Amino acid sequence: MGGIGVTFGRFIALRRTGLGWTQVRIAAELDRSEDWVSQVERDMQQVKDLTLLQRLADVLGVQLAELIALPQPAAGRPRTRPRRAVSATLTSTSAAEEDDVRRRPFLTLAAAALFSPAVGRQAAHAEGKTPLSGLEDLLLYGADRVPAPRSEPTQESVATSLVMSRQEFKAARYDALAKALPGRIAAAELVGTPEERARNVAQLYNVAVRLCIKVGTNNLVAITADRALTAARLGGDPLVTAEAQRMVSSSWRRQGSLARATDIAVVAAEELLTDGTVPEAARLAVRGDLYATAAYTAAKSGDRSYAHALIREAADSAAAAGRTSGQVDGIRGVALHELSVHYELGDAGKAIELASTIDPAALPTAERQARFFIDVARAFDQWGRPAQCYRALLAAEEAAPQEVRRGAVRDLATGLVRHDRKLPGIRDFAERAGVQII
Repeated sequence: MGGIGVTFGRFIALRRTGLGWTQVRIAAELDRSEDWVSQVERDMQQVKDLTLLQRLADVLGVQLAELIALPQPAAGRPRTRPRRAVSATLTSTSAAEEDDVRRRPFLTLAAAALFSPAVGRQAAHAEGKTPLSGLEDLLLYGADRVPAPRSEPTQESVATSLVMSRQEFKAARYDALAKALPGRIAAAELVGTPEERARNVAQLYNVAVRLCIKVGTNNLVAITADRALTAARLGGDPLVTAEAQRMVSSSWRRQGSLARATDIAVVAAEELLTDGTVPEAARLAVRGDLYATAAYTAAKSGDRSYAHALIREAADSAAAAGRTSGQVDGIRGVALHELSVHYELGDAGKAIELASTIDPAALPTAERQARFFIDVARAFDQWGRPAQCYRALLAAEEAAPQEVRRGAVRDLATGLVRHDRKLPGIRDFAERAGVQII
């Protein structure tokens, strides 16, 4: 596809079109904006970061070397130029492009030094050796693919499995949860009235969505969220349904439909507010979670005013729930979302300032503690403070070792090992995070 005269941007556009994908989907896979993808495809935006190039190659199903070999726009080329300056600019642009051609072999060597061959990763995936293989089999082929339980499931055993699933997630024991969850879902489908079965299955699928967000793919998040919402509506519990709607919102966000994702969470929050069948404290707590999710999504879309308004609504709901129940977990959860909002809006200083007011030891679960430290690391990285970023990542690993396998941590570790190799132990940490260094 890369024939003579095909530029980097043109290649990306052709490959995306061949896959039947939209610019929105590519943007979601790369955690970039649709406008950024559009500029890349029109050869108005360089992509020189090796980590981002590797992710782009993986998403498009091509070799990294193939992307590096393609000509890109010269660095610093203005997007528009006065007509009278065109002739003067041609000379400098040609020189810059010539330098870009000389730079491509260096990028190829750097990529070889940092990344193992892409074929190795593809082969491992093809063999199905993923933590979520059992869940994938359940979703695609049904309970027949799940090993039979050792004993006949009962309502008590299903209730216990739901508690255990939540505890394993909170403790960031993702491997154990991924292994056990398919059997727990299959068992929940066998016990109780139709409504009871649906409620239990929905709650387990809600946990499954959160697990998939941690270690799965966008496609797996989408299908699992759909199962959760379908079961929740059959079960008829407003709180379970609201949580499933929050999971669906997260799914749409990860697919790049940011406006729709925000709307899903906001509408669910307003519907829950008017439901008098739900105790007030529980209603306010879940409403706060929904608004916090919506605020984070609005921040990812760059809507500053809406994101701040939504996070204030989330804080007000969590505070009201705390006054009613005496619990503060919801308030702490909103604070973590506010930290993410500042980061997504590019306000690293505000994120660090907020983080300094949060006591991580007071966060109730290992998952939340690790999430806090990872967001702090991202803010320090955005702020250009690699040493502080690394210390935050080490703190996240100490709180929840399995959290460091997440893509966000892997991206941060890749940048650190490339630019700040003198940080003590950074190569070992990067390897633990899944960065394949040779």
